[in-house]
Amino acid sequence: MSTTTAPPTTRNLETVGLTKSFGGVHAVQDATVTFHHGKINALIGPNGSGKTTFFNCVTGMIKPDSGTVTFKGEDITGKASHKIARAGIGRSFQLCRIFPRMTVLENMLVAVRNSRLRELLRGARNAEEIDKARALLVRVGIDHLENVEARNLSYGQQKLLELAGVLMGDPDTIMLDEPAGGVNPALIGRIGTLVQELNAEGRTFLVVEHNMDMVMSLSHHVIVFDRGAPIAEGTPAVVQSDPRVLEAYLGV
Repeated sequence: MSTTTAPPTTRNLETVGLTKSFGGVHAVQDATVTFHHGKINALIGPNGSGKTTFFNCVTGMIKPDSGTVTFKGEDITGKASHKIARAGIGRSFQLCRIFPRMTVLENMLVAVRNSRLRELLRGARNAEEIDKARALLVRVGIDHLENVEARNLSYGQQKLLELAGVLMGDPDTIMLDEPAGGVNPALIGRIGTLVQELNAEGRTFLVVEHNMDMVMSLSHHVIVFDRGAPIAEGTPAVVQSDPRVLEAYLGV
């Protein structure tokens, strides 16, 4: 994977003073960050540094205690997750959220925002959506598995299915939570290539990831969290040489 040339910087998603606590534990604490439009942005940090909680606050899975989230100039703080998805933000999860006893193609059709699971189970299918789903399965490289139940896929294939499902909603900003976690090296490379290709087509990425080789080869902009707050940001080269990062994240 080679580093993609970054387009000009504009603001895509911003948080100001974002805070979320659980039982007195500050999972996210006064986080003020900016993710850049048209770039592959990475959010890294040690386990327990608040990355997934931050993602959940941004995407409406949980409500922050305070602070604001702005997407392309619109305040989306505390909005329902389906409304945030409709605004143009798609996301994957640290643990794949798929329907294990449904086929790969059925999972794709459920992923469409306007589809209803009950209609799908009755056999109601939209030809245009089926064509779109199949084209995306070809793109991620699992079209040959469309009639296989999702539970029978490898974990890496499930990650590809989840990404393809996200793309069914045509988001212009995609948030990936540990896309390389539990995935074999060959499929990590495939996921990385897909991210680069989609970014080159104009989609913005926000990626939480522990695989530093992947992060540093893909990212244009890196933000580092520690104890629920950002401690450093910049290009991969800048972040890797920051003493605060070496201490907090790399243990140096």
